Parts: sequence; structure tokens; C-alpha cells
Amino acid sequence: MTRVAKGTDPVTIAGSIRVLRGQRVLLDAELAALYGVPTKRLNEQVRRNLERFPKDFLFQLTPEEASGLRSHTATSNASSRGGRRYLPYAFTEHGAIQAANVLNSPRAIEVGIYVVRAFVQLRQALASNAALAKKLDELERKVGDHDDAIKAILSAMRELMAPPPAKRRGIGFTADLESK
Repeated sequence: MTRVAKGTDPVTIAGSIRVLRGQRVLLDAELAALYGVPTKRLNEQVRRNLERFPKDFLFQLTPEEASGLRSHTATSNASSRGGRRYLPYAFTEHGAIQAANVLNSPRAIEVGIYVVRAFVQLRQALASNAALAKKLDELERKVGDHDDAIKAILSAMRELMAPPPAKRRGIGFTADLESK
């Protein structure tokens, strides 16, 4: 096997995985970069082999989903030169592996293994959080109503397990006029 490019370890790939339509997915541009091919070529191969990509493997984003992602991924404006002409594709875990098979390059096959490992790590992390939440529920039931301090501790632990709320700041200059 050849050496895999920098930034293709499962932890790095797991950071690129997003949740869209209730599924964990990798966007076509990120997957193409991992596989070492231009996004255009990846999408070209996908379109040529659509029978290999059922709806649970791949879906194309809606214009609303794409515009929502544009601000997060710092892509260029679609209406001017340099933007994407087509809506991005989102690949589920199985779709990402199928893309490696369609591309059929040594790098795509090798990186495909890392993609699988990233999805597995993400699944294990979510499962361990679910198991911990279940144990906290059981402990909370055992405590009963008589000990509010233990319930407060359990509540604080749940807050620490929850992902931090997404903070979005406005684009451009903003002023807080009400505080003066």
C-alpha cells in the first residue's frame, strides 16, 4: 500500500462528516479531495454509474440546503464566476465506499478504508453517549425524589454530554446599540 496523504486519518475525516436529512454524510467536494480527484470528475463518475448509488447512498442537496452550507464552507458565490454550476451531492457511508469503487484508483480504495473507519468511530462515539445516557437514566430512577443534590449532578452531567449550541455571528460590522 502507498502512503496516504496528510489529513486522511479517521479523526480528520470524521470532522468533515455532517448531518443532513437525518443522515451522516460527506459532501462531494470533501470526498473528492480525500480521493485525490477533482470534484467534477467524481460527480462525472457518479452520474455515469447512477445505478450503483441508490437513494440511501447518495442524494443531491436542495438549493436551500446548499445555500445554508455555503456560509459554513466559505465557497464562492454561485451567481458569479468561480461558483459551482450544480448542486452538491451528499454521500452516506455506503455511498462514499461506492464512490471509491467507481473511481477505482489505488488512492480512492485506500482512503475508502479510512472513510469507513471514520464513520465507525463516529457511530461508536454516539453509541457510547447513548449508553451513558441510559445509565444516567437508570441511576436517576434509583435515586428517587429524596435527594435533589444527586439529581442536580446528573443534570449537570447531561449538559456536559450535550453538544454546545451553534453560535452564529452576523456577517460584517455589527453594533450593539441597545447596551448604550
